[in-house]
Amino acid sequence: MKPSFHALAWTAIVAGVGLSASPVVLAQTAASAPSRAEVKSETKAAQKSGQLMPAGEGKPQDKAAASTKTRTERKAETMEARKKGQLKPGGEATYDSSMSQNKAMAGSTKTRAERKDETKQAAKEKKLMPAGEAGEPAKK
Repeated sequence: MKPSFHALAWTAIVAGVGLSASPVVLAQTAASAPSRAEVKSETKAAQKSGQLMPAGEGKPQDKAAASTKTRTERKAETMEARKKGQLKPGGEATYDSSMSQNKAMAGSTKTRAERKDETKQAAKEKKLMPAGEAGEPAKK
């Protein structure tokens, strides 16, 4: 005997009710999960111990190794280096781009005034590179 349309419809309804009840069953099994207060306390403990990843899109990074020297020892070393003139000056002089420019000019035999005069003369003759990323000097 062929099942009737009503029998198929009732079967589909019963199956639908059964599937819609499954979230209730899942919610009941999730009752053993930690409470909100427990999760909050775990998060605070992880934050205090430094185990949380910082906000943003970066990857977690390994912590730097703890120093084996005391603060007094580090200060003494810094003062000794200062006396010997081994410390780099602060500011832009510590950047590599500035350092390479300083190194390039280290062997220069011209004074600053002479270089400025040459630059002014080249500007008058339109021999300077134009601003931007152009690879050719300005044309006359």
